[in-house]
Amino acid sequence: MPVDSGEKQRNANCNAVYSSYPADLSNLLTPIQPDPVFEFTGMTSPDLSNYRWPAEWEPHASTWLAWPVNPDTWPGIFDRIPPAFARLVAAIARFEPVDLLCAREVEQARALIDAACAEAESAFPVRFHDIPVNDSWCRDYGPIFLNRNSDADAARLPAQVILNWDYNAWGGKYPPWTSDAVVATKIGSQLNIPVVSPGIILEGGAIEGNGQRVVMTTESCLLNPNRNPGLSREEVEDFLRRYLSVSHIVWLPGEGIIGDDTDGHIDQVARFCSETKVLVASPFDADAPEAADLRANREAISNARNASGQLLEAIELKMPSPKFQQGHRLPACYCNFYIANGGIVVPTFEDPADEIACQVLQQCFPSHKIVGVNAIDLIWGLGAFHCMTQQQPDSNVVPIGKG
Repeated sequence: MPVDSGEKQRNANCNAVYSSYPADLSNLLTPIQPDPVFEFTGMTSPDLSNYRWPAEWEPHASTWLAWPVNPDTWPGIFDRIPPAFARLVAAIARFEPVDLLCAREVEQARALIDAACAEAESAFPVRFHDIPVNDSWCRDYGPIFLNRNSDADAARLPAQVILNWDYNAWGGKYPPWTSDAVVATKIGSQLNIPVVSPGIILEGGAIEGNGQRVVMTTESCLLNPNRNPGLSREEVEDFLRRYLSVSHIVWLPGEGIIGDDTDGHIDQVARFCSETKVLVASPFDADAPEAADLRANREAISNARNASGQLLEAIELKMPSPKFQQGHRLPACYCNFYIANGGIVVPTFEDPADEIACQVLQQCFPSHKIVGVNAIDLIWGLGAFHCMTQQQPDSNVVPIGKG
């Protein structure tokens, strides 16, 4: 929800965010249990047809992030990263609770987040969790939450399950990833939510859903042999249908974001903003070197349909002019925005296109407050806000078909 006078009063003392936990989220404070093992109704290959992957614009219980700990991710500027990350945390905490994985530099993190929350007048709690990570890209290794369908057997089925896809740091590019690979299981243990492991490598940033049985992904990533060598396109689709309970899969080529190191994650090139509308990255200039690749993504969207047979509508989200750090082109793109409860947190890049992107997003999300946060330092890690966040949907809501 946007900042209002009530939020300002509730945030008079930003330190209170660490002690005032909403009663309906008190289960998030359950201590982590060692070596958790979950069974899902006694099945090794569970039937998830009674579950649904909510769209990101549906109500959240909280947002999960991981405090930055790896200087190699931001070489040469790591001293600027914790304050920048704290401002991202504070922006999200204006709209909903934040759960932060932070096993190191806890006092530094608390102090920076306190200051950032006070400046942003953030009203919601930031809860610290002693779960170690190798890096901060919680979207890719964090839990993907599925909600039980409203007509499912509530007495027999848990309200939520967690998908724990295998993880190898984008095709083995950045070892080690041993801590990241067990984050979803540890969060499941802490929340007492059953964890299902599909058994294939898949990053959260590689898939995008509309909450209504459609998922978008990219050929350049999901069919890359550095993820699941030997799996065919049809076999990958079978995993998506079985574990995300989707009926339609929209494939994009996925190329076009120069500087991207994920092999073309969908959350850099295209994002649903409603059941039928898709924001798609467009080049900063018609003659840009990436223009043809981005045009191919847009055309793939325009030719695709949703589960009801309606054509998808592509809405262009123009990229900023090229940004560089230490001579390297950065994957600066506005598609990496994050949808919170009543707010859109947008990466900005000190570029005239920032304002245009915020205007387009406001048109697509008229009931949300658009909040731009400077990402010019964070993007040197080759990802921005969507890459760093993972939403936990509210399990007590009915499905919503559009943003």
